[in-house]
Amino acid sequence: MSENKVKKIQNGYYTGERPLFHGEHLEIGDTIFGEGESPLKESRDITLKNSMFQWKYPLWYSKNVVAQDCTWAEMARAGVWYTDNLQVKNALIEAPKNFRRCKELTLEHVFLPHAEETLWNCQKVTMKDVSTRGDYFAMNCSDMQISDFELAGNYSQLHHRELAGHVLYRQSGDEEL
Repeated sequence: MSENKVKKIQNGYYTGERPLFHGEHLEIGDTIFGEGESPLKESRDITLKNSMFQWKYPLWYSKNVVAQDCTWAEMARAGVWYTDNLQVKNALIEAPKNFRRCKELTLEHVFLPHAEETLWNCQKVTMKDVSTRGDYFAMNCSDMQISDFELAGNYSQLHHRELAGHVLYRQSGDEEL
């Protein structure tokens, strides 16, 4: 991002379809992406801080994104697909069907209370201090590094893997861990 001039957006409120389509070299802070699909589709070199996605498909086909202290509301479903080099830190992701076909994804200190059908077909995934609830989590992923992870759900392929660190895996209906 140092080669190009960075545009700063602070306290923004965006609605409508694709308001920042093809956005590049953006620092976005304290911003709400309200009703309207694909606000940052095909964006690159984006830093998001203290921002919220309230509607569908916020980050599709994006590259080089850092999202810190951000929230994906429940209607921000299918939020991140086909996105490469993404770091999400200190986030609440309430939306299901998130993170599909992503490469080089890092989730750190993230809570996903509705992680149904989330993290599918992703490569080079790092998860640290992540808590999830939902069935069919992490299907067909490869090259995963996981520590301090909790999953409450069924049908995940993670229970078939060697997991590093403190990992808690519970299928729905389990009474004790």
